Amino acid sequence: MSPGSEFDRFAETYEQHLARALAVSGEDSRYYARGRIEFLAACLREVGGFPRNVLDFGCGPGSSAVFFDEILSPQTYVGVDPSGESIRMANLKHAGEHRLFLPAAAYQPRGNIDLAYCNGVFHHIPRSQQGETADYVYRSLRPGGLFAFWENNPWNPGTRYVMARCEFDRDAVFVSPLYAAALLRKAGFEVLRRDFLFIFPRMLHRFRRWERRLAGLPVGAQYQILCRKPDWERL
Repeated sequence: MSPGSEFDRFAETYEQHLARALAVSGEDSRYYARGRIEFLAACLREVGGFPRNVLDFGCGPGSSAVFFDEILSPQTYVGVDPSGESIRMANLKHAGEHRLFLPAAAYQPRGNIDLAYCNGVFHHIPRSQQGETADYVYRSLRPGGLFAFWENNPWNPGTRYVMARCEFDRDAVFVSPLYAAALLRKAGFEVLRRDFLFIFPRMLHRFRRWERRLAGLPVGAQYQILCRKPDWERL
């Protein structure tokens, strides 16, 4: 899985590095984090309701946890990350009664998670380990559980520019939507939909009301592949 030591040195400055890289878009990381989960919530309404428990795989310093609470209101949230320093920061800032943050090595999949989520994680994982990582998420889900796989869109020139400006993304290996879908299917997932989001920067915000109608076009800065672990009993 993703090497943790690489991000240990960025744990305390992660948000600052990300803010500098994203400044060209006119937005900060909170805009994108909220936007991903709001879009995911709309997708969940179409495929069958909201999850009781969530696994945030590659949670980093835990900044997305608040948006899961505000938008999806799960009963439990578990954030895991291979970076011990990131988990320490997440526990300092975001731990709560129903929020738990653990090093990835300490979390053992039990097949009981309703929704797994990751964002921009797989481009940091060596290709030789990505199948093992997808299997880790697969084994964490209950039959019928969903995986919201978010990645940066390599077909978007703005994404390439932002990643080149971000210190912890400079050595990342892009994960194309086609490759990602094949990887997830090989792990056993059923791909339900693929969508692209974040087309317009802040200076063109008046056009954002059309973004969801354009989500099928491969032009957004990020993409989501929503997939499901087959429910064999139902089938």
